[in-house]
Amino acid sequence: MTLKFGVPNKGRLNERAVELLTKAGLDLGEDFGRKLYIKARNQDVEVLFLRAQDIPEFIATGAIDLGITGQDQVAESGHTLVDRLDLQFGFCHMALAVPEESGITDASQVKDGSRIATSYPNITKRYFQSLGKLVNVIVVTGAAEVMPYLGIADYIVDLVSTGSTLKMNRMVEAGRIIDSQACVFTSEEALKRYGPQIDELADSIESVITAESKKYLMANVPRDRMKDAEGIIPGLEGPTILEIAGNPEYVAIHAVIDSKDTLHIISDLKKIGAKGILTTEIERLVNRWRPTAA
Repeated sequence: MTLKFGVPNKGRLNERAVELLTKAGLDLGEDFGRKLYIKARNQDVEVLFLRAQDIPEFIATGAIDLGITGQDQVAESGHTLVDRLDLQFGFCHMALAVPEESGITDASQVKDGSRIATSYPNITKRYFQSLGKLVNVIVVTGAAEVMPYLGIADYIVDLVSTGSTLKMNRMVEAGRIIDSQACVFTSEEALKRYGPQIDELADSIESVITAESKKYLMANVPRDRMKDAEGIIPGLEGPTILEIAGNPEYVAIHAVIDSKDTLHIISDLKKIGAKGILTTEIERLVNRWRPTAA
């Protein structure tokens, strides 16, 4: 049966989510940006472009089998879902923010009856209930930072990424509520029906994420400096060493390295006489083996 995969239709999560799916091997065609749903050409997967805040509800009710959305959206929905894969993007956190002149430095200083503007009423209510505070939650759909200035609210609860928007509006954080990033979520029921298919797709996406922080390195190293080279580029499970036809004085060493280490690894290899050093991008990197169900 066709697996239904929800993807944010716009905003901070859309572009990266689509990039990961296509790199993972889903062929969405050339005009996917103009359609609300599309069947992948080479897989039994249907991708649906939905509002990020709707995806948790659709997974919980079985309308879709899995989807990409933020942990903040799942927390706001109140549904218990399975976090199948953290995607390492869309990092942010939800915070209580107050005007600079308020003098408040901690959420415990918020008085009962205070007005809190937010697009996340459920998280906000649970947060202040956990503090034993009785506050009035005012639901807004955007630009929460302006609400204290307009006199509509005293404080806000909103997502914070860099903090620059708060600073521009002369607001400061007074409480960190939850951390969030984009993830692949599914349900226990969907895993029962489509477990192997979901695992295959999640593993493919994970291999793309893993590969993006790595490079494939090749170098010709003097045979008598092999041990030195092994210390410089250990690779995932040690470098691969190959004979070079017609050149017994050198061996070819291949290894996967961390991208951040490329500069000093190349420098260290040059110091031991390596030549023909080459690095290249990796499209996908599978780092683990998952047994196939009998």
